[in-house]
Amino acid sequence: MRKINLLYVVTKLELGGAQQYVFSFLTRLDREKFNIFLFTSDEGYLFAEAAALKDVTLEGSRFLERRINPIRDVATLCQLCAFIKKNHIDIVHTNSSKAGIIGRWAAKLTGVKAVIHTVHGWPFHEYQFPWVKFLFIAMERLTCGLTDVFIVTSESDRVKGLRNGIGTEAQYALIYIGFNRQRFTASGEGVRNELAIKGNNALVGTVACLKPQKAPLDFIRLASKVAEKNPDLKVKFLLVGDGVLRKRVERAVHRQGLEGKVILTGWRRDIPELLAAMDIFVLTSLWEGFPFAVLEAMASGRPVVATDTGALREVVDAGSNGYVVPPRAMEAMAERVSFLLRHKDKMRQMGVQAKKTVGSEFDLERMLDLTEALYLKLYSQKYAL
Repeated sequence: MRKINLLYVVTKLELGGAQQYVFSFLTRLDREKFNIFLFTSDEGYLFAEAAALKDVTLEGSRFLERRINPIRDVATLCQLCAFIKKNHIDIVHTNSSKAGIIGRWAAKLTGVKAVIHTVHGWPFHEYQFPWVKFLFIAMERLTCGLTDVFIVTSESDRVKGLRNGIGTEAQYALIYIGFNRQRFTASGEGVRNELAIKGNNALVGTVACLKPQKAPLDFIRLASKVAEKNPDLKVKFLLVGDGVLRKRVERAVHRQGLEGKVILTGWRRDIPELLAAMDIFVLTSLWEGFPFAVLEAMASGRPVVATDTGALREVVDAGSNGYVVPPRAMEAMAERVSFLLRHKDKMRQMGVQAKKTVGSEFDLERMLDLTEALYLKLYSQKYAL
């Protein structure tokens, strides 16, 4: 059998879960079976890194962006159609919401027979205007007929998709996101020294893009509440990431009088070391797919206190390895964090249990093998003579 021409489409190469997922395939998929292609925005923190990958044909688009923009979106569609035709693509695998819609329509218009979309959280949620939510659901319903397989990384997303009339049971394949768990055995001592976290001082942290979905301003509110509840404890708060809300976060830190208590690192690549330096990992997101950061924190042996965005209940067992609270409920989150800070034995026990929770079903090789098998099966079904 000749090599399969496989195209990945993702909106923007920043340090996010969808991008980490795509990079896993770009760097590790079997080159004896696949020719690898990538279509994405020509902007993004990881674009240069993708351009440097061997055996990956990259097309950067100056038109592709997250916001709905009819003129730019049509230009993106035309550019992508030309790229697909030029490279005789056999399988299109889309990732992220905007790229998922445009990529699947481009596949249809160019006659690609095998189309896969990975759901990294659906684009509709309860924090949108009703008409916006309706529009996104309608777009997904319209496009689902162009999709052979929806890969979902959580049971929660499968249920949500079907409940909103997107596709059929037979179109869904549950494949948990995989990562190299062995990377998360680092010591956090170097990072704690760098950040001047002394002795038994506590560090509460998160890793997130500073955008509305991740609610970084809620993280600052959480820091203020925890500091207020525990004036006798020496606690610092670490926010790893960057994004459009950076200036607002900085102003909130100043307004709350948290200079010296909240540390903003910007983007960092030493995530295992940063997670190991934390005592408690928190996530303040309003909506999510299955966040890599939570799984990585648990693999690092850190208890998790996170907002209930659906998929996390599949791994976070309240009182055993962490806690979940409703989105925006920073008072409740502060109470959970304060409890753990004052009961360090419990905090350590929950960290041990968290590490045990992230088992072989989240192995990187398992994800790669299951997805490759899906590619080969779909190719044989669609292109058999």
